[in-house]
Amino acid sequence: MRSRWAVVWALCGVVALVQTLVWGGLGSAVIATGSSVLSTVVTLFGVLSVWAWRRGSRRGRSRTEQLTEAQEALALMVTRQWRDEARLRQLFDVAPLPVLWSDARPAGLGAVPRSIGGTVVCRADRLDEPAAVFRRLDRRRLVVLGGAGSGKSTFAVVLALSLLENREPGEPVPVLLSAASFDPRGGVRDWLRRRIAAEYPALTDADAYGPSAIEDLLTGHRVLPVIDGLDELPPAARTKALEALNDTYDTFAPLVVTCRTEAYVAAVPAAGPLAGAAVVEPAPVDAVEAVELLRAARPSSWDGVADAVARDPRGPLAEALTSPLMVALARTVYADAAADPAELRGCRTRQAVEDHLLDALVPAVYARARRQDPGADRPWSPESAHRHLAYLAAAMERGRVYDLAWWRLHGWVPPLSRTWARAALWTCVLLGLTLLGYAVSGGVPGLPARDRDAAFGYALGVAVALPCVCGVAAWWAGRRDAAGAHGAPGIVLTAACGGAAFAVPDVALGRVDQEPHWYVVGCVAVVGFAFLLVFRTAGLPVPPRLPSRGALTTRHWRQRLPRAVAVFAGTTVLTGAALRLYALVVLERGASSGAPGAPGAPGQPAAELPWSSGLTMGAVLGAVQAVLHWVRSTTSTDDPITPASAVRADRLVTLVGAGLGALVVTLPLAIVAVLRAGSPAGGRGAADVLVTVVVLLLGMGPTGLVLALAASSWPHYTVARLVPAARGRLPWRLQAFLADAHRLGVLRQTGPVYQFRHARLQQRMARHGTPPRQRTAAERSAVPFHR
Repeated sequence: MRSRWAVVWALCGVVALVQTLVWGGLGSAVIATGSSVLSTVVTLFGVLSVWAWRRGSRRGRSRTEQLTEAQEALALMVTRQWRDEARLRQLFDVAPLPVLWSDARPAGLGAVPRSIGGTVVCRADRLDEPAAVFRRLDRRRLVVLGGAGSGKSTFAVVLALSLLENREPGEPVPVLLSAASFDPRGGVRDWLRRRIAAEYPALTDADAYGPSAIEDLLTGHRVLPVIDGLDELPPAARTKALEALNDTYDTFAPLVVTCRTEAYVAAVPAAGPLAGAAVVEPAPVDAVEAVELLRAARPSSWDGVADAVARDPRGPLAEALTSPLMVALARTVYADAAADPAELRGCRTRQAVEDHLLDALVPAVYARARRQDPGADRPWSPESAHRHLAYLAAAMERGRVYDLAWWRLHGWVPPLSRTWARAALWTCVLLGLTLLGYAVSGGVPGLPARDRDAAFGYALGVAVALPCVCGVAAWWAGRRDAAGAHGAPGIVLTAACGGAAFAVPDVALGRVDQEPHWYVVGCVAVVGFAFLLVFRTAGLPVPPRLPSRGALTTRHWRQRLPRAVAVFAGTTVLTGAALRLYALVVLERGASSGAPGAPGAPGQPAAELPWSSGLTMGAVLGAVQAVLHWVRSTTSTDDPITPASAVRADRLVTLVGAGLGALVVTLPLAIVAVLRAGSPAGGRGAADVLVTVVVLLLGMGPTGLVLALAASSWPHYTVARLVPAARGRLPWRLQAFLADAHRLGVLRQTGPVYQFRHARLQQRMARHGTPPRQRTAAERSAVPFHR
């Protein structure tokens, strides 16, 4: 806190010194304005005092009652989310598959049973057993192993819901997280904090839960991370992840990890087993019991399969039905009379049985949905749905990812996956909008042609500099983590490079009348300042690593309203003071350098920017900043955590930020318009100034708009889905299609991302994207029986 007050006093002293020295060198015409030095310093001191106080309160720790509320809110959100997901996955059907889980057989994979509280034995089809067994563990740390399709993810969901169903006060809240995005470079706790904040953004509400709720919940062991799918990481990353869990994460913190047995065994020699954790594996499913479970819905249809399994208990069909995944697929594929499970007897190997079930899933569920509800809003046929899903699977396999994160889809489209192509795309958009604004401004009455041409010449120059801006921003973001990518150093560097790039064409073509280096400095001061305002508002023009979250609600409005008013008042006053200083220091000096838009002429001082004009500009900026602050800081535990809701939230923040960017980018030239109107040579009234500002919005507004859009996820996602849709590879309504696939059981949902029902389904669809031809009744009757 003391350091922040030191910054306040230091900044005020520097501002006073700079103003005094600068004005002292401007002559008697400007010395008369020296009285505003005191007012500016006092204003700055007041605003920065509020800043120091707010930063101190927001960077403190959450209170005990706030942590209790945050934990209960998290429990509510997790319960609601995974109860719905379990229903869609049919985990609690009338006759769930009885899978027995017990201590792992391979030696050296887990702690000695007596050191962790005894042996672990439970059945996943009994909701109370997993929680009871887990609570008996001394450290409450568990590793869930098994082969592909053995039900590890199902066990993790059942365990989480079992713990939540009869959760005791203060007991850790289980939070299921996909291991596909595991990044231990910043520490396990930091990764957990970022993932929980991304999937449950309501916990980042500092007004409701304090500034450190997630961090404190993790530190106090009030969250039980359930990391699902450690085997989805590459071998080297998997080993590093296990090392990080042992070395950088509290060994007494509760933890659950799922992984394929062979992948975990391969990582243990280098990283060691998870400290203090019990290890469980499932027993193989009895094929006879599996068939009896399948016969519960359609007894006569499964008679042939039952006979085949009874005659050859070691045959390919019986072996395939020992996998919980294959039993679930068989139940889904042959759920109605349109398909005959007898065709499974024609498969000669276990692999053939499994491939057949994987291939038949998508056509079966979409055909059944069309028969059962022909009037549903489902414009895609089973064949087109299979084609779209195969395209998604192939793209995910190429990227070696299992999470279908909508904000990363731009990496699949060449115009957005490379920096230079993305810069060219945004430059074309900016040029188009600028030319449109130029045409519209021709109908503005009373506008001098000189001002119109100057404003749009300025905008075209910015379009030339845009590739440089995008390149520097991408370079900077690639060298920093998510938190530091949009920090002050990167913003200042990118803005300065953009201003310098603006000056390069004029200098190279010899269109500068004064010293080139002074012209470059002037461009950095004027154009770079415009870039700086937009970047400070919307971020650097590079696709963000995570989407923005926010909403327009009145939740906690009593706490938010004073903060929003403080943002408005502080921004208004500080902007007014800063613009006065900017006009006197930068633009006055810029007149002698020939900087674009600088008022006055060499030897002729410009008029001082009136406080009323500065505060008016600040009020406009402050109002939009307050709205943006309200939107970004507002999330609710009642908001569903889905990919579609994440798209809507990011779209809202993007549109508000783009509108703000279109306003703030015009501020440097708006100051020029006001100064020219007040100068002795100006002679222009308020109406003329208003007309000029309108033209600036038409000419320069697209620049801020495009820069803000380039810094957001939603515009990149929109282009990334429309380009494949135009080629027939994806549907036009992608989110509706994915939500439908989720309802039908082809996809599963984990927070704001989708995944294929199983990694094997993704791999199979990526390699064999053509849907299987449905056999006729005559062909099915001719299927031979293979022992």
